[in-house]
Amino acid sequence: MTKGRIETTHVGSLPRPAELRRLLFAANQGAAVDPAHFAATGRKAVAEIVRRQRDTGLDFVSDGEMTKVSYATYILNRVSGLALVDGGGARLSTPDADRFPDFFEARAKSGSGITSLRYPVCDGPLRYVDESEARADIDNFVAALNQNPGASGFMNAASPGVLAVFIANRHYASEDEYVAALAEAMRTEYRLIHAAGLKIQLDCPDIAMSRSRFYGDKSEAEFLRIAERNVEALNHALEWIPRESVRLHICWGNYPGPHTYDYPVKKLFPALAKAHVGALVFEAANPRHDHEWEDWANAPLCDDMILIPGVIDSSSNFVEHPRLVAQRIERYANLVGKERVVAGTDCGFGTFALQQPYVFETVAWAKLAALVEGATLASQRL
Repeated sequence: MTKGRIETTHVGSLPRPAELRRLLFAANQGAAVDPAHFAATGRKAVAEIVRRQRDTGLDFVSDGEMTKVSYATYILNRVSGLALVDGGGARLSTPDADRFPDFFEARAKSGSGITSLRYPVCDGPLRYVDESEARADIDNFVAALNQNPGASGFMNAASPGVLAVFIANRHYASEDEYVAALAEAMRTEYRLIHAAGLKIQLDCPDIAMSRSRFYGDKSEAEFLRIAERNVEALNHALEWIPRESVRLHICWGNYPGPHTYDYPVKKLFPALAKAHVGALVFEAANPRHDHEWEDWANAPLCDDMILIPGVIDSSSNFVEHPRLVAQRIERYANLVGKERVVAGTDCGFGTFALQQPYVFETVAWAKLAALVEGATLASQRL
């Protein structure tokens, strides 16, 4: 908090300009994209997205993940041993699809774009071999921050665990070995972000989402072992980076759907407590997780751990009333103290470079404005 005020942030991705979405999708599909045009379009988009976040009143801002086709597969050109293939590497599935076939069949026909993306696979040894894309992202973001003083910057990066479930392993002997190799490779990117003076946000939906979507055939004990393994790998990759410089995001899949098989957050507390991070960013606004605020009262976390609950749903086009936002913030402030709460969003508003995001651009910005207004109201009442 700053001077007794509840601060605001979001998960990271924001609506991209149409031309940038077109370029990202074209490159993913194998079409030729002019590097100079892409660089200029990305640089302009980052400058504009940072300005707009500051104009909205957000305190902790990102580059919007403007130049990334998705939060989990953008590393294709940064890490050796990856190949882009038709048919992809993501093994997306959910038991909800069996229970609600009409919903998921209609969703598949809607042309959301996720299934149209080509995904990398791992077909060789992993090593971080090209820092140029990461450095360009960092340089663009730092330049935009310098033009919009007063905000703190954070940059998203994929965790080893989420990379392992979105990028299929065709090289390493076991998934444990694969995750360890991903951690070793990604530590380069984490260090680059930290060295630039930015906070790192590690996107770790694997810790929660993967129970129903990737590891439904595993026992609960094995899934929890995997969650702790992924946290250990992350800690290794973050070696020498102060925990207060890192935030960790968990979610259950950023899509509008039933979510009836989402894993309870309270069962993940032991794994989350071991993460070498200073803040946890998590879903807390959507109807499937809004009730879990009660569980956080008993979370075995460090006394200085910052909680960044989502007080805005990122998959619905309803714009939350600022009073509701304030009420959600107050729940967490009353649990852990207002100095340990930052108001956030459930997930991103541009998780994939889709032709049309779930939440329309104008609605996303109205939601973020409601977030700021609600945090102001909560600050006055707490």
